[in-house]
Amino acid sequence: MTYLADATRYQSMRYNRCGHSGLKLPAVSLGLWHNFGGVDVFSNSREMILRAFDLGITHFDLANNYGPPPGSAEETFGKILAADLKPYRDELIISSKAGYTMWDGPYGDWGSRKYLLASLDQSLKRMGLKYVDIFYHHRPDPETPLEETMQALDSIVRSGRALYAGISNYPADKARQAAGILRQLGTPCLIHQPAYSLFNRWVEGGLLEVLQEEGIGCIAFSPLAQGLLTDKYLAGIPAGSRAAKPHGFLKPASITAEKLEKVQKLNEIARTRGQSLAQMALAWVLRHVTMTSVLIGASRVTQIEDAVGSLNNLAFSAEELTQIERILA
Repeated sequence: MTYLADATRYQSMRYNRCGHSGLKLPAVSLGLWHNFGGVDVFSNSREMILRAFDLGITHFDLANNYGPPPGSAEETFGKILAADLKPYRDELIISSKAGYTMWDGPYGDWGSRKYLLASLDQSLKRMGLKYVDIFYHHRPDPETPLEETMQALDSIVRSGRALYAGISNYPADKARQAAGILRQLGTPCLIHQPAYSLFNRWVEGGLLEVLQEEGIGCIAFSPLAQGLLTDKYLAGIPAGSRAAKPHGFLKPASITAEKLEKVQKLNEIARTRGQSLAQMALAWVLRHVTMTSVLIGASRVTQIEDAVGSLNNLAFSAEELTQIERILA
């Protein structure tokens, strides 16, 4: 059956300007880190991507190593793009990254020009694309000169392989340096993708201020702490969850009694707001003026629908924020 996008998809989604650029991203974006690999059920992956687009989610985030196996998430997305979303390519913001281990040898990791250009060429082939909208360096490289890595991003944009350049997991000082180099090269840094959630607040130690000063957008990954900031684990570790999978990033040892006590208390505040815990956690991340979008993961359609529902209540009272801080202290 031929896919036809929902005609009302742009009526309820909120779109935020990305830093000082002309690009707007949906407040909720979909990441393909988990549940879109070769080990996952293709029909479920397809259903989630198409439903996300019908809800106004135009941004789909990938990386060379997403799967498992590495590269298979891009292959999955490429199949769905070719079969269903090809007529809508100009309505999509597709991103990929390189920076973690992708292949054996000295040229399949980190941040050399050799690795970044070769990796993106492979990613484009897997997805059947001529270009991605955003290409990120996935993590800082302690050995390769930052100038080389940023020059590679500049070359990628100038070659037409990507429209914008971004960085991910860069600390505040490195982000400022990277932004300065890219600005001098004439390819401004569009966006930074850090991990950020109620349980992981490292970006508040200076990074958000740097991004605001530099006019760089921010999209937070793992805003639900790999699902911990939902009601999923309150009664144990359910089958099929990230913590139950051998290749999952969230490990059972991370789900401590102390964490679950905080989750219970946060859930009570969410209920008084008329939200699920996940919705409140996403709204809390989006409260920052610098925050362009939250990057959610999903294993089923209802999780995407719930996440988009967070946009119905983004405001926090001073009392609510104080209560949250007490719980997290």
